[in-house]
Amino acid sequence: MSTCSTVSQDLDEPVSGTAPVARTWLLLEQPGPWGAKALTSSHLEPALGRALEAAVKGTGVRIALIRRPGRHADRGAPAERRVYAAHTVPGTVWLRSATLTDPRRLLDLDFAALGRGDHRRFDAVLEGGPHLGDPLALVCTNGKRDRCCALLGRPLAAELAASGADGVWEVTHLGGHRFSPTVLVLPHGYAYGRVGAHAVEEILHGARDGRIVVEGCRGNSAWTRPGQAAELAVRSVAGEQAAQALSVVRTDGAAPHWEVTVAHVDGRHWRVTVAQGASAPPRPESCGASVLGSPARMEVTAVRELSMAAALAG
Repeated sequence: MSTCSTVSQDLDEPVSGTAPVARTWLLLEQPGPWGAKALTSSHLEPALGRALEAAVKGTGVRIALIRRPGRHADRGAPAERRVYAAHTVPGTVWLRSATLTDPRRLLDLDFAALGRGDHRRFDAVLEGGPHLGDPLALVCTNGKRDRCCALLGRPLAAELAASGADGVWEVTHLGGHRFSPTVLVLPHGYAYGRVGAHAVEEILHGARDGRIVVEGCRGNSAWTRPGQAAELAVRSVAGEQAAQALSVVRTDGAAPHWEVTVAHVDGRHWRVTVAQGASAPPRPESCGASVLGSPARMEVTAVRELSMAAALAG
């Protein structure tokens, strides 16, 4: 059976620079079935879902629903729900958690502050605190958006949970269905595509130690897509694994050409040239697409380490 993910893999479409973009993630536990637009088509009150969607616009916060792996009986609202907030910008990374009974309390959050990396209102409103467990592995499993997420994501989530990995959740949407199974790892915010259970276990082991696995990585959600591709290219060139060692400090230009400056915490800088190309031949961007498309791809054409003088001048 041909799916958007098998076609993408057969055509060797690169995954770098395809991660969802969000400086801060807000995750609300919502068991039961999910529709294609889960915030407004699940057991979550649709009016609340619409209000949350409106509240996070332009703040750098992305909200998604999560549930534990397994069968999802249609049992209505849970008595208690887990909530997570994660800020993914290197140097200010954090992951907070809370438990609530009324999800409408989320509307009392300061979403602009969350997007800037300020979790004080989250802690005060929801009685939240630092997440002390293992990193979170969020596996996209929403088959109502794309069947690949169900066919490939659900077995991966179940296998990870059965292996004893803590912090495994199903999530409603990470984009890039054709890279299924897709996974987001928090707190550092790196997304992965076309990964199996063994690879995710290695990724989680690295995340516990503050290391990033580059193979299969789509990018860090803190950056725009040119920045994601540039940062991963510098990681490969410099052999850098430390999760918070690199930051995208400047992006010049516009599609289809950018010059991205990536800085290391030790003072080194790189200038990375990124070009936007169109994937050929046309292919289905998702299994539900009625027409073929040519999805944009981020192509790194040059990585140049800058002298200290050039870096300071820039």
